[in-house]
Amino acid sequence: MIQIAYKREKCIGCNYCIELAPDRWRMNKKDGRSVLLGSRNKKGFYTVEVNDVEYEANKISAQVCPMKIIRINRLNK
Repeated sequence: MIQIAYKREKCIGCNYCIELAPDRWRMNKKDGRSVLLGSRNKKGFYTVEVNDVEYEANKISAQVCPMKIIRINRLNK
């Protein structure tokens, strides 16, 4: 399992995460920021735990994010 963490308020809507991992990210048409699908908001940090299958696409999304607001963590379960 992996955890994806995202600080949404800093998002500039560049769309890289959506292009690289479209099964996990969508654009919010109201504010132009990305939405981490299936995530929960806790104090401005959106997190979701997903299967390892999503690791590569989301890791690349985190690397290319110009704001560096996406974090990918492997979980030991």
